[in-house]
Amino acid sequence: MDILFRNVMPYPLSSFEHAKDSIWGKDFTLVKGQKILLNAISGKGKSTFSSTLYGIRSDFDGDLFLGSKSVKKFSVFEWSELRRTKLSIVFQDLQLFPDLTVKENLLLKNNLTNSFSEEDIHQMIIKLGIEDKWYVKCGILSMGQQQRVAIIRSLLQPFEWLILDEPFSHLDEVNSTICLELINERCDQLKTGFILTSLGSAHNFKFDNELKL
Repeated sequence: MDILFRNVMPYPLSSFEHAKDSIWGKDFTLVKGQKILLNAISGKGKSTFSSTLYGIRSDFDGDLFLGSKSVKKFSVFEWSELRRTKLSIVFQDLQLFPDLTVKENLLLKNNLTNSFSEEDIHQMIIKLGIEDKWYVKCGILSMGQQQRVAIIRSLLQPFEWLILDEPFSHLDEVNSTICLELINERCDQLKTGFILTSLGSAHNFKFDNELKL
C-alpha cells in the first residue's frame, strides 16, 4: 500500500511559513517497503503528520490516499480494519494502559490478531532489557521503559506501515539502536516500511528516504 499526499496542509499549520523542502502543501508518494525518517524541530507538525496518517485527525486541506482510496472516504469500520491489519503506531504519548502490567498490555494487543506466542513476546522483552518488568504495571515504569513496551506492542500485529512518533525520546543511543534493530527486523519479515519521526538524530540507521517539515 503506497501513501499519496496531495497538497496536504493541516489547518493549525496553514498560517506558518514553511521551508521550501517541507512536505506540507506538496504532492509526494511514500512507497510501500520504504524506511523513512521524518526530521523536524518541535512544533513543525510531526505528531500532526502521524495522527493524520493514522486517521485520528482530519483537519487538513488537500487529500491523502492510502492505496487508491482517499482517507476522507473511509468508514469507521474501514479505519478499524486498517489499524488492525495495515497501520500500526507508537504514539508520542504511548497510550499504554497504566493499571495493566507489561504482560497484560502486550497480550491484550496480541490477542487481536494472534500474531505471536507469549514466549515470542517475552523474548522481545528480554532483547530490549526489560524482562524484569513483565509483571509490573506500566504506570509505574520509567518513560524509557514505557517506550520500549509501546514499541513491542506496535509490532504485535500485521502492518504495511509502522508509524513511530519520536519513539526513542527517553532512550539513550544504545537502547535506541537495539529498538531500531528489532523494528527493522520485524519490517523485513513483513516486507513493509516504517516512518520514524525525530528531532534530528538518524540513530545511525540508513533510511531509504528523509522527509522535512
